[in-house]
Amino acid sequence: MHRIVPSVTTFDQHFQALTEAPDVYRPRACPHCGSAMLWRHGCYHRKADRGASPRGNPVPICRYSCPSCSRTCSRLPLCIALRRWYDWTIQQQVLRLLLSGDAVHRSSRCTGRDRHTVRRWRDWLNQRSQTFAFHLRSRFPALGRHPDQATFWCQVLDSLSLATAMAWLDREIIVP
Repeated sequence: MHRIVPSVTTFDQHFQALTEAPDVYRPRACPHCGSAMLWRHGCYHRKADRGASPRGNPVPICRYSCPSCSRTCSRLPLCIALRRWYDWTIQQQVLRLLLSGDAVHRSSRCTGRDRHTVRRWRDWLNQRSQTFAFHLRSRFPALGRHPDQATFWCQVLDSLSLATAMAWLDREIIVP
């Protein structure tokens, strides 16, 4: 199941989709059992980011229930990062500093993020970089070959945003 809805890129689009076309968030099948009969099961509220979203925190997220296995699932708009407290753009800024050679402490000071968070994001990318690079190169051959991981990710962040890259990866693998 794609957990990211790539067509909803802003909070305004998210709120509009919730009122006008909430089925854009409906998964085609249950991610747990594969049943295609998911029912709308209300919503839950989630903090979108540490900053204030345009319409305030928390943001409603549609939830769907599977009558076959009695489990629930949901999908997030691209503007809300999966399992992240911070927005994708903030994480992209931090990663760009780290990829350009800044140390964790300096990146932390420049962006105002805790150094433990910066280190966690760096480690997250380092641990998954090979897998992410393989899938991104298969989808975008123009990313080509690079001498090291840092130059590859700089090109990814120059040609795609981190959010867009993660939305593409979400189609193939589990992102977080």
